[in-house]
Amino acid sequence: MSPSPHLALLFLPLLPLLPLLSHTSSAWAQSINPVIPIPSEQPLPINPQPINPITPIPPEQQEPTPLPPQQKPLQRLPTGPRAPGEIQNVPRIILVEKFEFVGSTVFSQKELNQVTADFIGQPITFDQLLQAANKVTELYLKKGYITSGAYIPSQEIQSGTVKIQVLEGRLEEIKVNIAKGRLNPNYVRSRIALAASKPLNINRLQEALQLLQLNPLIESLDAELTAGTKPGANSLEVTVRGAKTFVTEFRIDNNRNPGVGSFERGVEISEANLLGLGDQLSFAYINTDGSNTFEGSYTLPINPRNGTLRFGYRISNNNIVEPPFNNLDIEVDSREFELTFRQPIIQTATPERSQEFALSFTAARRESDSSIFGVNFPLFPGADVNGKTRISELNFGQEWLQRSRQDVLAARSEFSFGIGAFDATVNSSDPDSQFFVWRGQMLYLRRLGEATGKPAIGPNLLVRSNIQLAGDSLLSREQFSLGGQASVRGYRQDALLTDNGISASVEARLPIARVPEVEGTLQFAPFIDFGIGWNTSGNTPDPNTLVGVGFGLIWQMGDNFTARLDWGIPLIDINSTKRTWQENGVYFQLEYRPF
Repeated sequence: MSPSPHLALLFLPLLPLLPLLSHTSSAWAQSINPVIPIPSEQPLPINPQPINPITPIPPEQQEPTPLPPQQKPLQRLPTGPRAPGEIQNVPRIILVEKFEFVGSTVFSQKELNQVTADFIGQPITFDQLLQAANKVTELYLKKGYITSGAYIPSQEIQSGTVKIQVLEGRLEEIKVNIAKGRLNPNYVRSRIALAASKPLNINRLQEALQLLQLNPLIESLDAELTAGTKPGANSLEVTVRGAKTFVTEFRIDNNRNPGVGSFERGVEISEANLLGLGDQLSFAYINTDGSNTFEGSYTLPINPRNGTLRFGYRISNNNIVEPPFNNLDIEVDSREFELTFRQPIIQTATPERSQEFALSFTAARRESDSSIFGVNFPLFPGADVNGKTRISELNFGQEWLQRSRQDVLAARSEFSFGIGAFDATVNSSDPDSQFFVWRGQMLYLRRLGEATGKPAIGPNLLVRSNIQLAGDSLLSREQFSLGGQASVRGYRQDALLTDNGISASVEARLPIARVPEVEGTLQFAPFIDFGIGWNTSGNTPDPNTLVGVGFGLIWQMGDNFTARLDWGIPLIDINSTKRTWQENGVYFQLEYRPF
């Protein structure tokens, strides 16, 4: 239904405010610390705060942890193959002019000549001839080919050319025993097989097993390498205990934009191994006083190199409940669908360090509709006459994760291209679906001391940063948000919304109490947050910089319960009400996982 001319005249006085109606945190992916709203009626500030319920959602940046202590999963190692048979009628002294190496695919003739050079061109005994073969075996062992070896085959030993036979080891069988859980043995076998090509290299095999140990689907893994049925053949037996994969999480926080109610309740149910393939299915429901959001996703592994295909959706109904807009019956509905292919390119792991570099490609569709008093109406810049926006988007992401015993470095880069396909919103001047944006994220976590006490926990330093650079003016869904627990504490969620922006946060986490009876730990977390934003086509808000300092308390009981309370103090004043805890710089979050 199109708005009538009379209706447009009715809302004409509101037009200066419409650009500000643009942002409310979407929910689950963005919340870190929440706040409960305190109802009160206050006059509208001179510059009202943005209250758009479809706040841009940055890529998820989960907080990784340093590597736990680990041992090499492969404990028993066989030696190289023994030389078959005996050589008869061996001369007492042999003059070797040249060695002929048979069966080697790893080393060149030149490399093998170098390790046996001491035995060429001079009289040697048969024992020294065997030592020459042992030198070749030692070269294989040094490079990790522990099941390969060299020997002197049956031949007529005379001065001149002597053959050295190389028997390169191979893996003839991978036995996988699932001692706990429903993980398909082929999931484990296919990942080990990538490192089991001939000749078998123990370093590659150890790394493959180490990567499996880091897999969240696996609680523990033991492996034993034994001799096979033929010379040079080996058998690997792996015993796997699956990790807990079904999780239910209840969450309460105040991390949402007060426009739809900052007090947020939610529940998420996920199964990380639905069909035994390592496939994950998750559903979430998030609710505030003015919004209801349904989210879901399904992720399917598609190759043994941990490539995945993920489909996700988010459907949200939002009503503005913040005075004085709550009397206008403003409603914004949004729908988002994403299809993502993610492929790790580099994966390395040792007991001391792991690294991963991955690429991802995403096709996304985002739609929103706005109305006033039940009549479709364009509330936000870029919407058509019926209040509709349609975004067709392609994303190319790059991710880097490096973990050690002492620190974690995670970085993400994403190029987003808005296209005009599939009936997307295209305007002559206003923001539309045709845009280009680069987003970057960085997280660094450093242990400042050893974990001590019971439960064992140590001091940490956490540094986070986000950046967005846009080549065009953006629809509200794509803009950069500043303010709130996830960016600059001390300000309300989405205090500033701009096309471009930079934010950074430094936080220390210092243990101050332990309660062993309930596996409880209490941490003191002082922080400083900074953010600056600007628009591509001018009209940058003033002030456009936010700075907040403060501290938080983090209480954790095992893996089941976490509570956090933050107090942020704004160092730069902006026009804002003080109606909710969030707007007074107070944020809280409760997470409970009963099973």
